[in-house]
Amino acid sequence: MFGLVFLVCAALLGVAFYMEHVMGLEPCPLCWLQRFGFMGTGLVSFLAFLQGPTGFGVRIYGFLLVLTSGAGLGIAGRQLWLQSLPTDQVPACGPSVDYMLDVLPWFEVLSTALRGTGDCAEVVWRFLGLSIPGWTAVFFSLLVITGLVLMFRRQKAREWIRG
Repeated sequence: MFGLVFLVCAALLGVAFYMEHVMGLEPCPLCWLQRFGFMGTGLVSFLAFLQGPTGFGVRIYGFLLVLTSGAGLGIAGRQLWLQSLPTDQVPACGPSVDYMLDVLPWFEVLSTALRGTGDCAEVVWRFLGLSIPGWTAVFFSLLVITGLVLMFRRQKAREWIRG
């Protein structure tokens, strides 16, 4: 399961980089944070895949999946909220993430990114009626559910394998 989660995260990051470098869609600050959410979830999954935990270890990694994916879901929800605002309530557009990283302390960059900018409210792409943060929210939700299942599923005794 952890290997599959890692592959899903890697594929989603591949799509994000394709959209940026091939389609020319510039990621906003909240998009960057959602990428970090997928990176964190992918890293946790990759480490779990390498370790091959059993019992309580599966529950710990499941909790970490819920934590990283839940953070990403919250960020995607923030962007969806910004996209739903009337145009007169949308915050002003801000500088690019690259520029902010060059001139601002990292804490201020993070604070600005979490608030979102007018760039974050712009819908630049849709598929089946959902914008990019809509799709990331779907995938983060599935990853949270996966983590919860791993945390709370009943461990079965598998004595027949050992014998």
